[in-house]
Amino acid sequence: MKKPNGWLDFYPRPQLKRDSFFSLNGEWEFNIGEAGRIPAEFQSTINVPFVPQSELSDCSVEVKIEDTLFYKKSFTLPRGFVKDRVILNFGAVNNCCNVFLNGQKVGENIGGYNRFSFDVTNFLQENNTLIVEATNKLDGILPYGKQRKKRGGMWYTPVSGIWQSVWLESVPSVYIKYIDITTKGNEVTFLIDGVNDGLVYIMPNEEPIARFVDGRAIVKISDPKYWTPETPHIYNVKIVCEKDEVQTYFALRELEIKNIDGYPRLLLNGKPYFFNGLLDQGYFADGIFTPSTPEEYKNDILFAKRSGFNMLRKHIKIEPDVFYYYCDTLGMAVFQDMVNNSDYSFIRDTALPTIALKRLNDTFLHKNKKSRQAFIEGMLSTVGDLKNFPSVCEWTIFNEGWGQFCSSKMYGLLKVYDSTRFIDSASGWFKAKDTDFESEHVYFKDIKLKAKKRPLFLSEFGGYSLMVDTPYSPQKEYGYRSFKDKESYTEAVVNLYKTQVLPLIEKGLCAAVYTQLTDVEDEINGLITYDRTVEKIDSKILSNLFKGIN
Repeated sequence: MKKPNGWLDFYPRPQLKRDSFFSLNGEWEFNIGEAGRIPAEFQSTINVPFVPQSELSDCSVEVKIEDTLFYKKSFTLPRGFVKDRVILNFGAVNNCCNVFLNGQKVGENIGGYNRFSFDVTNFLQENNTLIVEATNKLDGILPYGKQRKKRGGMWYTPVSGIWQSVWLESVPSVYIKYIDITTKGNEVTFLIDGVNDGLVYIMPNEEPIARFVDGRAIVKISDPKYWTPETPHIYNVKIVCEKDEVQTYFALRELEIKNIDGYPRLLLNGKPYFFNGLLDQGYFADGIFTPSTPEEYKNDILFAKRSGFNMLRKHIKIEPDVFYYYCDTLGMAVFQDMVNNSDYSFIRDTALPTIALKRLNDTFLHKNKKSRQAFIEGMLSTVGDLKNFPSVCEWTIFNEGWGQFCSSKMYGLLKVYDSTRFIDSASGWFKAKDTDFESEHVYFKDIKLKAKKRPLFLSEFGGYSLMVDTPYSPQKEYGYRSFKDKESYTEAVVNLYKTQVLPLIEKGLCAAVYTQLTDVEDEINGLITYDRTVEKIDSKILSNLFKGIN
């Protein structure tokens, strides 16, 4: 029985929402072909936005990572839909694509995790044919995350093509293209790209609270309500200019580092706050990169909340906007990883650092100019796409040396671009001179850490494994310490927190990330199974364990 496609009519952009929306998700024609040559015939179909390697794609073609994919969608716009301009939007395509409309190329995109769009007004006809040519070379130049041609262990199935929503919107000739929102205390600054003048409404007020001039408006909120995971208050906003109107939102949330009682602490809205997190890979058994419905993101977040966690470390993957929207509105802090590229060495990047070698000059690591530039472009694109989401409280630049280079320089570059969040320059090891944390990964020994001059962050630990029989259980198990039954597994997880992690809070520990939220392919060290059907540990036991930490 096929699962319903929960993305068919789902509006994908909650922070720049307008009434004009025409979804192109659903069934497309599909074929493998030769790069640069659109096939004369399409022999299969695919369910967008699911990658062809996934069960949810309903694609009968076996796709290899080096294949060139072609998608074809025919559509006719509703009468009255077109205003002055029509914009074609893509959430993400992995990782390079060319886009054609009615036989003409409208644009291209490089990068598998960023949103992009094209003005297609001049290419439209009454009946339209859209073609997308997509490739994923997985050559290490572009960011690729956890994908691996030979998947296994902590490396996962590689994916190709469209994996987020595709849709059209119609806009006036002068329209709101982007809104940059920053907050400090009770003050909010809006920078609007595309228009110069207009009005700002804080909903549900019927009177505008401010007018923006030259694309800028500053609003002071009286009787402010501040955002925390426990009290996730957001302010809904309407921005109106002469011919365009969009809805967006913001939250008042401030992050600082200060010495409290002799230790450097993370502060949320002026108060010390312990970020109690789970590693979240963002993979799904039937959709790989994309869940069957956006509600699955919501369910993951709610499981973490009722288990007493207040943070998810989004591990080396960028999600669709709806994931961050749910974190904003439900109350879940996000520590966001950048997506790695370049080569990986088991000896250099995992084995030796796990034993002892945690310092290494990264100035001359990963020297390829193209891969360095691709990483920088991906990092800045990630921040541009996600910086308006208040739940995002931290950026992780490099993880365990994967693709790491000039980490202090990258810290400086990122801090200039976004000075409002914490930054972990090198999670786990290969310490950076410039970073906001003492960031440690501890898996195969007791957790014995001491606070130093920077906030102490246990950025990965645990990884305890329990095999649960489901249709997606792996034949080859991967984890860091295995258990045979739920009772011994639960006892071990609880004991780890009670005896090693929670006592460190009063000694300077500021944040901790347990590995991990869900199983992923061979990895069976999740608190939930890969298909989300079985919770391996009672959430009440965990929530009781964490009572009173904030």
